[in-house]
Amino acid sequence: MSTKNTKIYLFAMVCLLVIATGKLKAQTSEGIIRYLRTQNWAKMMSTIDYMSKNQRDRMMYMWGSRSEWKTYTLLHFNATESKYEDSEEEAEPGNEGWSNRKELFFMKRDFNTRTLYDGIYLIGKNYLIHDSIVPPSWKILNDMKEVAGHICMNASCVDTLRKQNIIVWFALDMPIPSGPDRFIGLPGMILEVDINNGATIMTADKIDLKPLTTELNAPEKIKGKKIDMAEYTRIVVKQMAERKAEEEPWFWGMRY
Repeated sequence: MSTKNTKIYLFAMVCLLVIATGKLKAQTSEGIIRYLRTQNWAKMMSTIDYMSKNQRDRMMYMWGSRSEWKTYTLLHFNATESKYEDSEEEAEPGNEGWSNRKELFFMKRDFNTRTLYDGIYLIGKNYLIHDSIVPPSWKILNDMKEVAGHICMNASCVDTLRKQNIIVWFALDMPIPSGPDRFIGLPGMILEVDINNGATIMTADKIDLKPLTTELNAPEKIKGKKIDMAEYTRIVVKQMAERKAEEEPWFWGMRY
């Protein structure tokens, strides 16, 4: 049996097992997932190839002994929609630099109409992005592990713009093509994301399955420049080029 057929067979057998054990239930299609988002500055800095090691070491020294920051994010979802946003809950004490931020950030997905609506603060401006959903080009792998009490399979993709290698784990018993941040489009809810081998990790640590009311609604009366994803990408590319010219980390002022 070829490697490709082996993966398909394994995936099919696991799905059948999940169904047979009664885990594929209707109540898994609606609720809130809390993710612990951990950013490791040393690992983020190590991926910057246009700065010397001495430059990177100087910046790390400026941050002192703290190399990791942890925050909570929330994914509200049902069978056809999702909305991802930062949580007001602190993930660790003394995290004022993150918890006091009031910057605009949400990512809303409608899988029926295959459209997205994002609100993002970048370089001193709010942007409201409307466009069609274009999921990452995933390669489904054949490893399995448990995340937040759910058996998950892994998949990978590459973000060529940000030079990021991404591994995700999606739940076989939650057949919803959603996940945290920009990571969607797999045959199961994405419960864990690993960017550049630990530079940023998002892991589901609490899943609350319940009927939603207004959680999926987009914020009202928000102001921002209306653009599509192509224009937003051009803004990001310009920002990254300016940071590179100044020999600064490209992710200053934007999400990694």
